[in-house]
Amino acid sequence: MGGFQRLKASDNHEFDAYCVEPSVKPRGGIVVLQEIFGVNEHIRAVADKFADEGYAAIAPALFDRIERNVELGYNEEDTVKGRAIRGKLGFDLPMLDIAAAIEALRPARVGIVGYCWGGSLAWVSAARLNPDCAVAYYGAQIKDFVAETPRCPIILHFGEKDPLIPNQAVALIRSAHPAVPVFTYAAGHGFNCDQRRDFDANAASLAFRRTRDHFRKYIG
Repeated sequence: MGGFQRLKASDNHEFDAYCVEPSVKPRGGIVVLQEIFGVNEHIRAVADKFADEGYAAIAPALFDRIERNVELGYNEEDTVKGRAIRGKLGFDLPMLDIAAAIEALRPARVGIVGYCWGGSLAWVSAARLNPDCAVAYYGAQIKDFVAETPRCPIILHFGEKDPLIPNQAVALIRSAHPAVPVFTYAAGHGFNCDQRRDFDANAASLAFRRTRDHFRKYIG
């Protein structure tokens, strides 16, 4: 449905972004934030799904600052590579690219949704940037940024069987931000991705309905 375009951040870094338009007048825009596996087939499918819901969607290739054209699978070797790139990149530089993606969708109302590493980035983006709303799926690093407060409505999704995000971390987030809706599911890490071992169709469906409702409330 979509294709890649080149965007430019405020520091003049140029990066690719998967962009897809709905078949009708857009309700608004959604920035889709990748896992540590790049803007791969799954992330493109997520963007396509939001386009089916009537939103213009952009998935910025955040790894382009370290290595271009990264598209990884879900095996151990690719996981190690993705984590290494994430470690080199940090969190500050991706904010510049996410901000550029938000601006590319303006003047429409814009939401952010992120998965895994992207879920953590969605939390930080909600605290530091200007989206109209945000959704974070199983962001393991959210606990590291719990002192930062989102400036827009945000909801969080976690798997109760996620070995990367212990229940204590979820409890910490709830305690620090009692006004933020935190949804948990009887599922593991990456439950939204049908290419991952922990995919859970029921959890993914319920989380998507809640995400869609959140976007319709705050975007249209």
